[in-house]
Amino acid sequence: MVAHDRLAHQSRIVLRLGQMLLSCGASAFRVKHSMAKLARAVGIEQHHAQVTYTEIIATAYASGTFRTELAEQRAMGVNADKIDLLSNYVDSLDGQQVLVEDVDKALDRIEKVPALYGWLGNALASGVACAGFSFLNHGGWVECSVVAVAAFIGQFLRRQMLHRRMNHFGVWMASGAVAATIYILLVGAAQHYIGLEPTHQAGFISALLFLVPGFPLVTGIIDLVRQDFQAGIARLVYVCMLVVSAGVAVWGVSLIFNWSVTPEYDYHLVWPALYGLRFGASFIASYGFAMLFNSPPKVCAAAAAIGAIINVGRLFLVDQVSLPVQAAVGLAAFAAGLLATLVARRTKFSRVTLSVPAVVIMIPGVPLYRSLAYLNNGQTNDALAALFTVFFTIISIGVGLAVSRMVTDRNWLMETPHGVPSLGAYPSR
Repeated sequence: MVAHDRLAHQSRIVLRLGQMLLSCGASAFRVKHSMAKLARAVGIEQHHAQVTYTEIIATAYASGTFRTELAEQRAMGVNADKIDLLSNYVDSLDGQQVLVEDVDKALDRIEKVPALYGWLGNALASGVACAGFSFLNHGGWVECSVVAVAAFIGQFLRRQMLHRRMNHFGVWMASGAVAATIYILLVGAAQHYIGLEPTHQAGFISALLFLVPGFPLVTGIIDLVRQDFQAGIARLVYVCMLVVSAGVAVWGVSLIFNWSVTPEYDYHLVWPALYGLRFGASFIASYGFAMLFNSPPKVCAAAAAIGAIINVGRLFLVDQVSLPVQAAVGLAAFAAGLLATLVARRTKFSRVTLSVPAVVIMIPGVPLYRSLAYLNNGQTNDALAALFTVFFTIISIGVGLAVSRMVTDRNWLMETPHGVPSLGAYPSR
């Protein structure tokens, strides 16, 4: 009975770590691996976990007995800062034996760490990031300015609703509708009162790009590559449902206002200025998305620098070398993975918190939402063309990141069990 009670305490603390990582948006592999390392540190002989997007089933063996527990995690979100704090704590144990009580206190401290940015900084990050996105999607000063305002208000609304634990799909729909409506009202007022030409209508889709669920999308792809199919498929289904929810808002608002989603705007800049501005816009967009993921300023800056470098390189390969878009995206994602690994080895930042904000700006959010509007408007050919572009681009991002991890991480190249025995030899029984 004593041995079983002791195992219950050990298993509980390991499961708590897994729940915290899962609630912060960590991939299934990171959750399993971190739980296995902590299990070894608290004295569990064997530990095996099955991780989905919302549940963890874990079995622990020690002192001739075992314990199986199930935990459900419904607080879905992204907190890159806490992912790094939890991962760094587990890594700091480094094979040491530690008391369950000490781990509990450490997890309490990490759990109480507040969000790094308040509502104002969070909303500003959204506005600035979407404005940068708008420029990268050939929007001019009108689109970028109005997108910044619309995305600012949309993100403020989303944050308030999420903090009240409202249904995510309703939150995405409401935030998308508000952001799109604000863009349309501002541009419509400018057209009516100051004679602005009616060529800026389709820019309202850029105002919704803060709703692109980039972190779960990328971690879902990572889960699939790691063959954690239950977690990966669940994440991607969640992503698809969020996108559809925002897409309903795009279609509904465009239908009500009879607003076009087909772009009629573009800019023409000389070569040095064009790529200089693209570098700046990519840096701003990546930095803003890193802030939305609650990354510290140093991580934001590192991720933004990686994003700016790879995105300008991608655009150069497409425009100047005529490389197919998907190939350019794959190479850029591969480069992002290598650069993230290089930075991670010299800092305490994790690769995922560095690479995800960098590659998120390559996710074709505008074609994604535009395709849903085309589909609802009966423009099937345009919708399918946009959807195929989105699909193959996302696949290219996943392939690039996966190959970079295989090249730099033996755990990705070689398949090993996720339990404690994978960190050493199986104990004799």
